[in-house]
Amino acid sequence: MARAIWSGSISFGLVNIPVKLHSAVRRKNVRFNQIDSVTGSRIKQKRVSADDGREVPYEEIVKGYELPSGEYVIVTEEELASLDPEAVRTIDISEFVELSEIDPLFYDNAYYLAPDPTTAKPYRLLAEAMEQSNKVGIARFVMRTKQYLAAVRPKDGKLLLSTMVYADELVAQNDIEGFDGIEDVEVPDKELQMAVQLIESLSEPFAPEQHTDTYRESVIELIEAKADGETEFVVKPVESHDDKVIDLMAALEASVAEAKKAKGRHPAAKGAKKPAKKTGRKTAKKAAKKSTAKSAKKATRKSSKKSAAAKKAAKKTAAPARKSA
Repeated sequence: MARAIWSGSISFGLVNIPVKLHSAVRRKNVRFNQIDSVTGSRIKQKRVSADDGREVPYEEIVKGYELPSGEYVIVTEEELASLDPEAVRTIDISEFVELSEIDPLFYDNAYYLAPDPTTAKPYRLLAEAMEQSNKVGIARFVMRTKQYLAAVRPKDGKLLLSTMVYADELVAQNDIEGFDGIEDVEVPDKELQMAVQLIESLSEPFAPEQHTDTYRESVIELIEAKADGETEFVVKPVESHDDKVIDLMAALEASVAEAKKAKGRHPAAKGAKKPAKKTGRKTAKKAAKKSTAKSAKKATRKSSKKSAAAKKAAKKTAAPARKSA
């Protein structure tokens, strides 16, 4: 079972509900160590002075903030500790907002809020009330000396907490050079309708289990193969893509046609055709009738042969009797 990384309580109004915080995400990255290719030993990093290359012990290292002038302002651990937020053990919900009002850009890390067994009822009450009202709680809490802005939301009768970034941490759209002049571009109605049609043809219910990290899987396969002694590997050639679109309308039409073909080849689409089963039943019935008819014909032939043989035997028996008479 996953360990709780924080424990406290949810607080809103005069209500307090004890909870434990569990991470809702396990990052799966392939991690490598730096190895000396000559000796095969692991590389260790040392902290050295930029002036004379002297290795600096950890206890002599302090924090410094670089000014525009290139000078540093030294700040001690004690000074920083005096500014730490009060280590309270509550997730204080200050307001409830509509889920649709929160831009996904604000979400950071996700966590589960598990209830204390003795207070499961108020926990369930809060979760169902939030789910019914379609509201999300905006809260603040302190974890590891850092204060977080967070969203508490219901999901399937449980409560989830997502830490959020602050508004001044988002990059403004005006700071992105590539967005210049987009508003001035005119889009023909015909191309817009074709693009909408393409989106509709590619629309499917979201199935997260169908999306996997293929690069990570390939790296793991490579590592396992090398660990088993394989030494030769075929490197896939890098495909060159031409990003220039010559005819946008033609590309859209071709994409729509290909999407329709792909949907036709999909197993779900093939499985949806039920007439095949009916045809199979009819064929089975016909086959049964044919086999029954064949059996009846064979039985008739056998019985006729038996009766003919009986008549011949009767004639032979009658002939000697006539001669003796």
